[in-house]
Amino acid sequence: MGRAFEYRKAAKMKRWGNMSKVFPKLGKIITMAAKEGGVDPDMNPRLRTAILNAKAENMPKDNIEAAIKRASAKDTASMAEVNFEGKAPFGVQLFIECATDNNTRTVANVKSTLSKNGGELLTNGSLEFMFSRKAIFEFDKPENIDLEELELSLIDAGLEEIEEEEGIVLVTADYKDFGNLQSAFEALGIELKKAVLERVANTPIELNDEQMVSINKIIDRLEDDEDVQNIFTNFS
Repeated sequence: MGRAFEYRKAAKMKRWGNMSKVFPKLGKIITMAAKEGGVDPDMNPRLRTAILNAKAENMPKDNIEAAIKRASAKDTASMAEVNFEGKAPFGVQLFIECATDNNTRTVANVKSTLSKNGGELLTNGSLEFMFSRKAIFEFDKPENIDLEELELSLIDAGLEEIEEEEGIVLVTADYKDFGNLQSAFEALGIELKKAVLERVANTPIELNDEQMVSINKIIDRLEDDEDVQNIFTNFS
């Protein structure tokens, strides 16, 4: 089983225990996508993907529709996506993606959480070279398609790696090929369960159990902030 599968399994197990946090964050992603490209999923690929990922987390239809409607609300006019980079104890690096309508508040909250837990907010760009941005696609293994043939048909679209476990297929590519692969899956009639952009550490580090407990506390506190959408780290 590959590192990508291990990473995503751990992330999924963590999300299952935090659904009260997940839905508001998914709602913000949907709202941002609708605000940027329009409220019609057929005409807005980013919104279509956001809805797909929300459904994968069992977000109710009413919540999804409400998030789309919020795109035209006055209080979302100033909402923007911002990224922060930080470090935590034990050599852990944190890439934090946020969506906020008040950047001053979000910066203060992230900085405070890090500093109170032995971490530090870094200058943006400090960690860019430490992570590779990847497009990740997940779907059920098609009964009528051989994975080797599928791999060959997706190489021209940018596929880098394909893995399968327990009937679930995971495809990884460079983030620039997200649209190409999404179109390729649609052409092949493959229904995606999830399509996301993630940051994967180029040189992962190992932590012991005690260190993991300490770092997870910091991540949990960061995730308590509704502005924080995703946190990527360099520990495996």
